[in-house]
Amino acid sequence: MEFNLEAARISVLPDDAFYIPDFITEEEEARLLQKISSAPLPRWTQLTHRRLQTWPSALTKSNTLLASPLPQWLVNPIIEPRLHSLGVFSDAPHRAPNHVLVNEYKPGQGIMPHEDGAAYYPLVATVSLGAGIVLDLYPKDLSERQQQNHNHDHNHTEATDHEPRKPQYRVLQERRSLLVTRGKIYTDFLHGIAETARDEHLGAETICNWDLLRDQQALRDGWFPRETRTSLTYRDVLKVAAVGNTMKFLGRGP
Repeated sequence: MEFNLEAARISVLPDDAFYIPDFITEEEEARLLQKISSAPLPRWTQLTHRRLQTWPSALTKSNTLLASPLPQWLVNPIIEPRLHSLGVFSDAPHRAPNHVLVNEYKPGQGIMPHEDGAAYYPLVATVSLGAGIVLDLYPKDLSERQQQNHNHDHNHTEATDHEPRKPQYRVLQERRSLLVTRGKIYTDFLHGIAETARDEHLGAETICNWDLLRDQQALRDGWFPRETRTSLTYRDVLKVAAVGNTMKFLGRGP
């Protein structure tokens, strides 16, 4: 499979965002879902609105990753060869993602508008499995007056208000797709997923990556029901502790 990152650019958005609809095959998707579902229960963290797995491990309280390789099933074929061939992480400090969050969203579940924390290089690559979903983007200036808190389970900051707000942009992530966000989309926008049983008002005027979708015809009615969607979020953690410094970063050193 060969891809062209520039051809995948979402031109409506400020720099930078890219969308590739068929980034993995159906067989690869099935294999990934099987690996995720077969992980032992302690690997799952249950949050209020979803559950997640963290690979290779959660960050420490100082936002440091304890050095450990990602499992091979999260590397091949997503990182190697595909993200590598696209050059997605070529400017990142470690030249490749070293951390993956596996988030599971059941129908009706979502996540409040938030920004990823300072622990990461400002670049995210997300692969969607099992079902599609709409990602909402909100300019940060809408939330400047609002108090924010830190969620250590997800290492990001979420807005605490409960007033409904309309997103400035909406991105439809089909199953087996890749979405890459960096630049202003990463630094100047919050992103969230609505808690709804169906995504509605879908069309060329409302979905900013409409022209890049695999199957526009499937959305001819302007909506689709939510099904269980699992996302793989690839990022580069800036601070990595070598194995010899593990006790120090766990707060048990001298």
